[in-house]
Amino acid sequence: MAQFAYRVLTPAGKEKKGVLEAKSRDQAMTMLKNDKNTVISCNETTGVRKGLNLKGGKKITPRDFSVFCHQFHSINQAGVSVVDSFEMLGDQTDNESLTQAIKAVHKDISKGETLAHAMKKQGGVFPQMLINMVEAGEASGSLDKAFERMAVQFERDAAVQQAVKKAVTYPIVLIVVLIGVIFAMMIFVVPTFMSMFADLGTDMPATTMVLVHVSDFFVAWWWLILIIAAAIFFGWKAYAATDSGKEVTSALALKLPVIGNVKTKSACARLGRTMCTLLSAGVAMTDAIEITGRSMENMLFKRAMRDAKEQVMRGLPLSKPLKSCGLFPPMICHMVAIGEETGNIETMLENVANYYEEDVQLATEQMMTLLEPAIIVVMAVVVGYMAIAIFSPMFALYDALS
Repeated sequence: MAQFAYRVLTPAGKEKKGVLEAKSRDQAMTMLKNDKNTVISCNETTGVRKGLNLKGGKKITPRDFSVFCHQFHSINQAGVSVVDSFEMLGDQTDNESLTQAIKAVHKDISKGETLAHAMKKQGGVFPQMLINMVEAGEASGSLDKAFERMAVQFERDAAVQQAVKKAVTYPIVLIVVLIGVIFAMMIFVVPTFMSMFADLGTDMPATTMVLVHVSDFFVAWWWLILIIAAAIFFGWKAYAATDSGKEVTSALALKLPVIGNVKTKSACARLGRTMCTLLSAGVAMTDAIEITGRSMENMLFKRAMRDAKEQVMRGLPLSKPLKSCGLFPPMICHMVAIGEETGNIETMLENVANYYEEDVQLATEQMMTLLEPAIIVVMAVVVGYMAIAIFSPMFALYDALS
């Protein structure tokens, strides 16, 4: 399935933008025209994140979806109809982008459309996994159960994302501070001291002279350094957005010490939780594998899941392609194989999810434990060298005077 960004004129004459999933552009055009829209444009797109409002609204996070699903489950269990539930949710949801989507869904289901179809029309606002779960829930008459499962799914996703984000934020802040300190020292502090020593006519040691030459370069070419740094940063981002760039960055992320371990465990947790949720709702194995693959952030894991789907369609058990790809730890392959042999794969996948979600928490804490002292040591070495280089001539001057 591919994603297509579209612009249409609705039957009411209003322009609407969004993203939908279809096997081809012709199928996407047909889906849009079936709703009596006039298609302005419809083109395949890549890198469009689900949960984003294309009109520039605030990003819808897994935490927002978790609250939304919890609220719907509670309201629906109280005996409120689906239509009235969405009307109530449209008035109490905090995220403006999600509020707009909920109100649009309410309008469509009030006209008799199914909930899954109404959610699908919202241009990629609602994740495909949620739509599939709703569709399965409507077919089986257990819609509230589907939302309950999805609430847990989004809650666990949010917890894992928060753990990883927390682990990388502090080291990034330290690195930025280190770079800022170096710039400030080289451009403002070092030249001041060096001009004072030059006036005194003091001979400066080799360590100080190295610092002087580096400082002179920073003072003369600071603008060039910033331009080169910006060019590297934006050039890398542009390259990372390409297909080959995604492959390179995905492979690099898995090879980095400590960080690669966290990425792998996070993907294992996503696989276990997502597939468990989908299979428990009655979604077909191949569809569950496809949706799980699309939810992966790393391109290598996405490709592994696509290959796994093709091999499962040819009759192989899921554990075989998971093992042969070489990305997943042996434990997850063994547990999936046991689940397939015993016919209890949903329980095994849930156990996998629980284990790796806890393991991600531990791995991120371990990463923090390793990275923080390492960065602080680097900062101490850099600042210490500058301090020695600056104060060495002063000590030499004091010795000469004494």
